Amino acid sequence: MHPRGPFACLGFVTLPEPADMPSTVIDDIRYEHEREKLYVRFVDGDEYVYVGVPGEVHRSFVEAPSKGRFFAYEIRDKYPYNKLSA
Repeated sequence: MHPRGPFACLGFVTLPEPADMPSTVIDDIRYEHEREKLYVRFVDGDEYVYVGVPGEVHRSFVEAPSKGRFFAYEIRDKYPYNKLSA
């Protein structure tokens, strides 16, 4: 497996397993570098793709001590998004 995750060859970077993510709101984060797309799955199962998110914002999101707070202040309502079908 690639050190940046199983989908790194497709341009995605994944975080560790969701259990390793200390968030009560965010379940998983994926990022597609070439297209600047951020994929966010919430604990309720809803998944969204945010478009035009710079790599620096993704890195800050991953490193944020509170994923939910970072999302609320730095991503939500700042980038166009689409809800992905379940």
